[in-house]
Amino acid sequence: MAKKKSSLYECQACGNQQIRYLGKCPECGAFNSYLELNETQIEVLKQTSKTNTNKAISIKEVLVEQIDRFSTYDKELDLVLGGGLVVGSLVLLGGSPGVGKSTLLLKTAANLAKNGKKVLYVSAEESKSQIKLRANRLSANEDDLFLLTELCFENIKNELLNNNYDVLIIDSIQTIYSENISSCAGSITQVRELTFELMKLSKSNNISTFIIGHITKEGSIAGPRVLEHMVDVVLYFEGDASKELRILRGFKNRFGSTSEIGIWQMSESGLISANNLKTRFLGKNHAGSALTIILEGSRAITLEVQALVCESTYPKRSATGFDKNRLDMILALLERKLEIPLARYDVFINISGGIKVSETAADLAVAAAIISSFKNRVLSNESVFIGELSLNGGICEVFSLDIRLNEAKNQGFKNAIIPNKSNFKGIKCFVANELAQVLEWM
Repeated sequence: MAKKKSSLYECQACGNQQIRYLGKCPECGAFNSYLELNETQIEVLKQTSKTNTNKAISIKEVLVEQIDRFSTYDKELDLVLGGGLVVGSLVLLGGSPGVGKSTLLLKTAANLAKNGKKVLYVSAEESKSQIKLRANRLSANEDDLFLLTELCFENIKNELLNNNYDVLIIDSIQTIYSENISSCAGSITQVRELTFELMKLSKSNNISTFIIGHITKEGSIAGPRVLEHMVDVVLYFEGDASKELRILRGFKNRFGSTSEIGIWQMSESGLISANNLKTRFLGKNHAGSALTIILEGSRAITLEVQALVCESTYPKRSATGFDKNRLDMILALLERKLEIPLARYDVFINISGGIKVSETAADLAVAAAIISSFKNRVLSNESVFIGELSLNGGICEVFSLDIRLNEAKNQGFKNAIIPNKSNFKGIKCFVANELAQVLEWM
């Protein structure tokens, strides 16, 4: 008897593979998402997962390759990319629908074309006239910016190789298909193979490539994780479509840091770099408001922490832009160390401007805002609170304090409540080692 051929099933939601059909994916939890791969798809899978068989050499014999970068002529984007776009790199940009991914890359394409780069913008979702309307609004009409509305990858490849482009933009990877693969556009197999082909094209022809990727309802880039592993840079464009603020974060960068963020304001004429950060994230002075300075990479940002405390029969705790578990800890500290009866009160925390605070230097400002709301006492809008709270009620030191104080000075603040002494001149510093001292200062 002929040997029975083994089957391979793949989840169409996350790319998880099993040797038998499963009703529910153990990786992402999707139901009825497994499809059996045919011979062609299995061959593609083997090709993209081949390991490098180069002979191992001593690390002392390895020569460091020179990384060539060029500016995108957008300071915010250059900052997130690590100083500019690397020649031959593959950059994946994800974000929710309507956040401005196409707007950002079309404006970037125009900047590059204006400064001597030949750019091919491929759209599989919009017509040339739709892109032209956006280009008119963005003032992005340049001679070296070329548009191609095409779904077939083979046609895109021919256009790319026959005209010597420097930069390629794909909008988006989930809508492109290859004639050599039998599965439909957007499937796991198509996305994997196309990304693999784009990687080879970029590296072999020194073409810097941007890929726009759709995201799932959970907020991650749709498709298999191998998509993020193949590319050199993974960026997420964040922001509420109903608000003006847009933030670009790097989650992977083989050529630089992932700690930097880019900030734009969406306007009628496109994305505008948010140079004056103070006006973006600060509101009017009122009870329950405290100011702090956080660091996003090398950038210091002044933020307003807003708190609302009100008596309730069934107390609720809610935090927007701040870690809920850390809020619970701060509330426990206030009740234990300062004897503030918050167990009978609703407590709501909001970080203005849509920024998400991930560091602990904002703890002191959160506590000050809660106390201000509870006592209905307005804090000075000329003071900033910088410090991390410990479980015993102490205020811990924070890193890069001088950078934060310099930002406070530049923004016109006069006072800073900090956890340790500083020789910084130009702003008056009040040292608070314990949470109780902050209450005395207020």
